[in-house]
Amino acid sequence: MPVHRPGSARRALSALIGILATFLAMALALPGSAFAAQGQGDKAIPHPEDDWAGSQIAKHEGGSTTGEAPTGLLATVEGVDVSSHQGNVSWSTLWSSGVRFAYAKATEGTSYTNPYFAQQYNGSYNVGMIRGAYHFALPNNSTGAAQANYFVDHGGGWSKDGKTLPGALDMEYNPYGATCYGLSASAMVNWIKSFSSTYKSRTGRDPVIYTSTSWWKTCTGNSAAFGGVNPLWIPRYGSSVGELPAGWGFHTIWQYTSSGPTVGDHNKFNGAMDRLQALANG
Repeated sequence: MPVHRPGSARRALSALIGILATFLAMALALPGSAFAAQGQGDKAIPHPEDDWAGSQIAKHEGGSTTGEAPTGLLATVEGVDVSSHQGNVSWSTLWSSGVRFAYAKATEGTSYTNPYFAQQYNGSYNVGMIRGAYHFALPNNSTGAAQANYFVDHGGGWSKDGKTLPGALDMEYNPYGATCYGLSASAMVNWIKSFSSTYKSRTGRDPVIYTSTSWWKTCTGNSAAFGGVNPLWIPRYGSSVGELPAGWGFHTIWQYTSSGPTVGDHNKFNGAMDRLQALANG
């Protein structure tokens, strides 16, 4: 009759647990894996400091980046957007040049926060600008809800103080791989809906969506699901905004150059100052 040895049983169980743990770790490491959890996929982010609103637009779509402001437009307000790429920003210089609003990158995925965010977000506010925060989306790393919560928890919130814009969701070409992050058009639309609804539940505001028409057509199938809800911030480096994504009858913000004065990315708000203040007030 075999002799029961408790120590052997424990060692066998330990070995089995080790095998299962290894299998789970391999599954988590798979790009786009259903097992990907908040922060897990972020281990694959090698250069978040190089990812900002428009960093991939110029690479994929090109266009003029002369830095000259468009002419012949309706009443507009000048703005800028910044990230850790700019470091500490001279907000007084920008204010003196006529800049009146700013968006600062707060987060990427569910692990990265911009180390210059406080200087940029508070600095723009302190010189009198209307400011907002944006999130660089990585839809293959974690859910839209997880990234919206991370964004709100790390600077992307909103307050009705008359000087804070709703947070913006930066949807653009994947800097780390497949253009659409390995998601189908329907999956991408659902991801954006998850982010947007979670952000609204946390802040009471619908987030601004930053995207190009070309990327939107390719990766969402040119979905018209957001045009009646989310303000559009569109990048196009040329003399006009051009074609808009489906669902939007007009744009709210136009990023018209990536090589403007003081900081590269300059924007025009599509309206007068009182309309920008209305957007901030909700």
